[in-house]
Amino acid sequence: MFLALRELRFARARFGLMGGVVALIAVLTVLLSGLSSGLVEDGVSGLKRLPVTAFAFGDGTKTDSAFSRSVIDDQQVQAWRRQPGVADAAPFGNFLVNAHSDSGVPVDLALFGVEPDSFLAPAASAGSGLADPDGLVVSSTALDAGLNIGDTVTIDRLGTTLRVVGATADQHTFGHVDVAFVPLRTWQEIHAGTRPGDTPSAQTYTEATAVALQALPGSELDLAAGDAAAGTSSVPLEESFASSPGFSAETSTLSLIQVFLYAISALVVGAFFTVWTIQRKHEIAVLRALGAPTSYLLRDGLAQALMLLVAATAVGAVAGFGVGALIGGGVPFTLDPTAVLTASALLIVLGLLGSAAAIARIASVDPLTALGGAR
Repeated sequence: MFLALRELRFARARFGLMGGVVALIAVLTVLLSGLSSGLVEDGVSGLKRLPVTAFAFGDGTKTDSAFSRSVIDDQQVQAWRRQPGVADAAPFGNFLVNAHSDSGVPVDLALFGVEPDSFLAPAASAGSGLADPDGLVVSSTALDAGLNIGDTVTIDRLGTTLRVVGATADQHTFGHVDVAFVPLRTWQEIHAGTRPGDTPSAQTYTEATAVALQALPGSELDLAAGDAAAGTSSVPLEESFASSPGFSAETSTLSLIQVFLYAISALVVGAFFTVWTIQRKHEIAVLRALGAPTSYLLRDGLAQALMLLVAATAVGAVAGFGVGALIGGGVPFTLDPTAVLTASALLIVLGLLGSAAAIARIASVDPLTALGGAR
């Protein structure tokens, strides 16, 4: 550590420049982490906040578009309710609509059709819950978009009118669209394209998008056995996120960018310490000739790299938090401390691995260099 600290003070300009590069990479990592978390929150927060263990879709439904393609019926719901470990099973409807309020505000809504007396029914923090057939409980973010409790919302092309009766306490979105909970029978009419005054067919009230499953406390659902009995294709809640529009493509793209950032960090740090080791090769040879063991020099070099990486990453993370706080609400951005700490730790570890590969050159330095044997 003695040598590492002296070199950091002696070559502070060079180490400062390298630290600045690492700090900038850390800023980008924090911003990408916040953007990734924000996209997840904006894409599937409506699903994440449902008290659901798993979803059962129609058998054979493509998983990347299950919520828009799947159709289940009441018999499948009943079959799941009889399965061991199932606390409750309820029909769940999911349908994206365009609408406008009576004040002329255009809105896109992800209609979640739920039975008002089921475990899926939302708790309203403002206004009232689902009770009336034409009632809507909207996400709190829908109020920010211009809707107000008491507004009348008209579904485009159908003319069906609904009334905003309440709002949730936090964000509920699906596919970057605000969620609006509606009684299941009303959702079934809208999904079937029933216009006001038309008489729905009998089949209209027997279908939904999926079976929402809630497991008994401490129990695990046997999804394979339930699927065999009900003729469905079920997935755990987190796996159902991939069925949200664009979710997999967005998250995989950002993850790939983060992987490249980590790789760049390791290469940049490794390149710096390679050059630094070459520049001080003679000094290292002198220390070797004076009896300094190779293990000591390697530990000293790694400690130097670790101090640089930790300090630069900490500065970059703090700066990233500051920049993230300035990002407006129009961008889906959420700073998750756990995700940021994980990304920072990976940045340090991979940078340390890159520097270790470079510092390993110390072991090949010949002490005779200090005595002129290499001339």
